Amino acid sequence: MFTVIEADGTGALEARPAPDGRLLAPLDRSLLGWERKPHGWCRGEACLPAFRAADAETPDGVDVAAFAALVGKVAVIDVGERAVAFADGAGPFGGGLTVEEAPDFTLDGVTLSDLRGRKVAIVFWASWCGCRYDLPAWRERHEALERHGLTVLTVALDRSAEDARPWIEGARGAGGAPPHPAVVDTEGLVAELYNVINVPTVVWVDEKGRIARPQDTQAATDLFRSMNGLDAEKSYRDLRRWVLEDDAGVAADRVAEHLRVPTDEERRARAHARLAVWLLREGRAEAARPHLDAAAALAPHDLAIRRGLMPLTGQDPFGDGYFALRDELENAGIPIHRPLPDEE
Repeated sequence: MFTVIEADGTGALEARPAPDGRLLAPLDRSLLGWERKPHGWCRGEACLPAFRAADAETPDGVDVAAFAALVGKVAVIDVGERAVAFADGAGPFGGGLTVEEAPDFTLDGVTLSDLRGRKVAIVFWASWCGCRYDLPAWRERHEALERHGLTVLTVALDRSAEDARPWIEGARGAGGAPPHPAVVDTEGLVAELYNVINVPTVVWVDEKGRIARPQDTQAATDLFRSMNGLDAEKSYRDLRRWVLEDDAGVAADRVAEHLRVPTDEERRARAHARLAVWLLREGRAEAARPHLDAAAALAPHDLAIRRGLMPLTGQDPFGDGYFALRDELENAGIPIHRPLPDEE
């Protein structure tokens, strides 16, 4: 049996390695929720025709990695650790990031689509980022604009909820009640859906569930402006205009132009990272190292992976490891912060 690691948890897969390196699963068992039928593989009303599935089938079983690609997944297999991790891929069955519909999710009892009819500012942050100090300011923005139809939804990209909770609790108002929904993305589900590669990142979702402003590096205070060049007052001014003046947000053509859709390399990096996280939590740090290295090689710019996993590897995300990473990216000409360009 192989352990299956996905964003929504772990499971088991009956499979065996083939001499050529492929991982083969039985043809008569479900795979990734898909069932083999005479006319193809089906999951609910979606079906992969038999002639297309034939590319992944062999007399000895179905090639797990090839099948995953056909149904919109990326698979990373570690035969030695008897584990396989999946991340969303491309194609008609894969997870797609588009302007027309913001990806829905449910996390910590919060469902994005339940906020339909309101404008939503999704604020991605982490305890390993200085942006943790911005949480009270985001609370203030929510309190100022909530009655006008805005909800601030904060998403912590911490791999341990215990790391994020003190900062969430510390940002509560005087009454102590949570002023807005705040969730912790321990499995990287929401970060994957929105292709968030660093924090702080903000995404706007309008009343109809469409992306009104794509991934934008924003700060709610000027605490680190000398380092990141981000103007907190400008971000608040833009937010107020969007909410109070019923502005449509960023023009649809600019949203489409600047929406960062994950590349194949970024998707595979997330699968390697997912496998590494599971191995680290299982106490198998040495086995996790090749997957951490693979993720860094595939997506060197993805600080949500590289810096975000430092606490799990015993590194200080504010220490020498982080500054070495900053130097590496700067020397390679890779920007750490990616604010939305000003409209010309």
